[in-house]
Amino acid sequence: MQPFAEECERKPNKFWGKYGTDKIEAENALLQKVPDAYILRPPYLYGTMNNVYREAFVFDCARLDRPFYLPGDGSMKLQFFHVKDLCRIIEKIIETKPAEQILNVGNEQPISIKDWVTLCYNCLSKTPTFVEVSKKIEQRNYFCFYDYEYFLDVKKQKPLLPNTIALEEGLKEAADWYFANEQEVRKKDYLKYIDENLRK
Repeated sequence: MQPFAEECERKPNKFWGKYGTDKIEAENALLQKVPDAYILRPPYLYGTMNNVYREAFVFDCARLDRPFYLPGDGSMKLQFFHVKDLCRIIEKIIETKPAEQILNVGNEQPISIKDWVTLCYNCLSKTPTFVEVSKKIEQRNYFCFYDYEYFLDVKKQKPLLPNTIALEEGLKEAADWYFANEQEVRKKDYLKYIDENLRK
């Protein structure tokens, strides 16, 4: 898979095309106005204080002992980056002022949807059962990510951040925060859609 910015330039798609190309234009405009600026390109951010209904949605499914409705076979890959790691790398950039000004940042290894959901259930000491959903059904109606896989090459991050927070550790921290701050998360009607359209 191509790094995100290169992929957008090469072949815009219906999910990321305009968003991605607009981001690239914004980066170019920034560097023209502020030549010594640094640009970070993270994948999906997660962790404490995440008010986007992603891992929190899976935590809700686990808490309610629900089966998880999986897009296809769940093999689509996701890539994450803990918000604390983002803060750590920003701090390093401020301290060291590296020559590389544009950096893809994130966990080095992606994870399949199925494995990610399993890790989220494990945070509540539970094991999911899965129901595979046909690709004919719009994924965003019942799941928290678009049907689009991309992977950032984060090799240039290594000198500044040799190690990132393990996903298992980061998700457990995220679960603890969510259950203490549930009102902070902007929930979506995935469960309602599943109950009305997918459950038999």
